[in-house]
Amino acid sequence: MNVRSLSLWKLLTMKASLMIKVFLVLPLILLFDYLLMVILGCSTCLFGFGKDFYCGTYCLAGKIILALSAAFFIYLVYPDIRKLFKHNTHAQTSAEPKA
Repeated sequence: MNVRSLSLWKLLTMKASLMIKVFLVLPLILLFDYLLMVILGCSTCLFGFGKDFYCGTYCLAGKIILALSAAFFIYLVYPDIRKLFKHNTHAQTSAEPKA
């Protein structure tokens, strides 16, 4: 294998890792958020909270949970995106010297 094929292989594995995180981890995070909000909603309904709770506190809790999930997903994806766009300044050029 030459240097170009190794870098292409690294690029493909990084893209695969990023795709797995986007198409598998992100839906799992959103499913977890959904289940958490359902459990919170059902438990507050069981305890008899009124309409004011759902219009205020419940929406605020949902926004906080969604923001924390987004921050966690960005934390997971950021290294892969950074590696994709990172340029190696100490890399050798592929041009062969003229004889």
